[in-house]
Amino acid sequence: MDYKRAIRTAAIIWTIAVLFFIIAGNFTILENPELQGNLTLAFVLLPLTWYGAKYYYKKAVNTPGYLLAMVMISITILLDAIITVPVLIIPMGGTYEAFFGSLGFWLIAIEYVSMVVLFDLFRNKKIQQTLKN
Repeated sequence: MDYKRAIRTAAIIWTIAVLFFIIAGNFTILENPELQGNLTLAFVLLPLTWYGAKYYYKKAVNTPGYLLAMVMISITILLDAIITVPVLIIPMGGTYEAFFGSLGFWLIAIEYVSMVVLFDLFRNKKIQQTLKN
């Protein structure tokens, strides 16, 4: 596993996702800003994690998808703990407990992990089909 590449990929995805979260917070469409931010993240993470996994696998082809997903989500959670919560959430009246205890956070985390694993499954299937031909 190329840990540097995995960490860099996760940090890039996290940065872009946080930017979208901030942008979503500046446009009031829904009455619930937390729901609006989480929905934005849910939609944005679909292509971000897919292309992030694609970027990672360009150089490190032997890493199991579940391992890459666990490293990437761990980096994301760490960045949320040291940057997102103290800089964005606490000033708005939130807490670590509320942020990490919310259902939305964990559903988004499951989506993140699922997309990375799914990408690896499709990649492996494509490789197997290529080898058969």
